[in-house]
Amino acid sequence: MTLDLPFIWAAVIAFAVLAYVVLDGFDLGVGILFPFMPEEKQRDEMMNSVAPVWDGNETWLVLGGGGLFAVFPLAYSVIMPALYAPLIAMLLGLIFRGVAFEFRFKTVRGKFLWDWAFAGGSTMAALAQGIALGALVQGIPVANRAYAGGWWDWLTPFSLLTGVALVVGYALLGSTWLVYKAEGEVQKRAYRFAAFAAIGTLTLIGAVSLWTPFLRDLFMKRWFGWPQILYTAPVPLLVAGTAFTLLKGLRDKRELRPFLCALLLFVLCFAGLGISFYPYIVPTSVTIWDAAGPDISLGFLLVGAAVLIPLILTYTAYSYWVFRGKVNAKGGYH
Repeated sequence: MTLDLPFIWAAVIAFAVLAYVVLDGFDLGVGILFPFMPEEKQRDEMMNSVAPVWDGNETWLVLGGGGLFAVFPLAYSVIMPALYAPLIAMLLGLIFRGVAFEFRFKTVRGKFLWDWAFAGGSTMAALAQGIALGALVQGIPVANRAYAGGWWDWLTPFSLLTGVALVVGYALLGSTWLVYKAEGEVQKRAYRFAAFAAIGTLTLIGAVSLWTPFLRDLFMKRWFGWPQILYTAPVPLLVAGTAFTLLKGLRDKRELRPFLCALLLFVLCFAGLGISFYPYIVPTSVTIWDAAGPDISLGFLLVGAAVLIPLILTYTAYSYWVFRGKVNAKGGYH
């Protein structure tokens, strides 16, 4: 029996991207909410809630990007020139946020500058990721196995909508994370933020979901064709059930349930993208088999991934276990 290595690697990279979105998403969300906390002590508590785990969360971004380059070189060579601008903006945002983590607690006079670097970098990274996703979903023109579009093709009303949707969605992840990890005034404000972010996220999910099938005939057939609709209908139904549970958890002042529901919303949206895309890695232009490198290279890399991914999962789980308690402004956990 021959292994379908391109399919296996597509699943590995999809898992890495999903892990990055749900894990780094909540600490980007904390940064997005940063300016809305009026007191320095509250902002200290917010930053301390993600300080032990934020850099480990970004491991998945490296794995996803590096895997795309190594395993699907054709897709990498098409996607990168099409999305240079938003991806560079994302990296700059992540750099500002990372530097702010290190410098904010080492200054007094210039602390407000690093507050804005943390908030601005987080927001810019989230917006750029959403715009890049929207540009990929709407389609990238390909001719002769190369990008055939222009410099500004990524900037469209749909990509801007997905950019705003991801910012609001990350704010939902960040606020529900603070509900789970914080106490006192920070938690009270986080509940209010989460209520607004939940309504905004659900509204934007609906808007993007209604728009997407009209972008490509493939998407329309996947979601509304027969008998495909029998397989795709459970996704919006699960989204509706998760949304109800999320809003009820916020109303009942639950701590962990809203965060888990917010994570599940992202997982379901990611599953929806998979339904729309498969078997394309660049929608309607390049399939995962067209984009894949030689099987011998994929097999060699898969051996390394089989060792590396369990290690990443282990130290990620351990770090979350060690810092599992509530956090305070001084950086302590209890």
